[in-house]
Amino acid sequence: MKMAIVSDTHDNLANLKKFLDFSKKEEVKILIHCGDVTKGETLSEIEKNFDGEIYLSLGNADILDSIFKISRKTKIFEKIGELTLEKMKIGFCHKFDFNQKKPFLKNYDFFFFGHTHWPFLKKEGNCILANPGNLAGLYFKASFALFETKTKKIELKILEKLT
Repeated sequence: MKMAIVSDTHDNLANLKKFLDFSKKEEVKILIHCGDVTKGETLSEIEKNFDGEIYLSLGNADILDSIFKISRKTKIFEKIGELTLEKMKIGFCHKFDFNQKKPFLKNYDFFFFGHTHWPFLKKEGNCILANPGNLAGLYFKASFALFETKTKKIELKILEKLT
């Protein structure tokens, strides 16, 4: 099963549409958003155009009243979101505390976060730590992560390079 991990959309609807079109074509079933959707209207676009499960960890730029008013099918977490999928423990949040990482990450197989807009992928002990970058294209090129749960392969994708 394919899962997409995104962060920091910051209401960039043009990039969001490109990402959602790609997700539909690739038959992505789960979407984890690591925060900073920003407005509820942006979350509404995600909900209208993504057929699978949606998980959101709130970010520092999210307008909470707007998001909670709009949300119909998104599972929202105020700080750290968790799910268990195919015997994998997956965690996600918006802003990751690097000072707490070693003891904290031992509880997860995969942990995703955003906030910095900088995409990276790294193994910490037995946990894969990943920042999908940002869909807004702020400071770095617009990017996201694509995770194949069967093979446990995760890769970072640059939005402008998608065909």
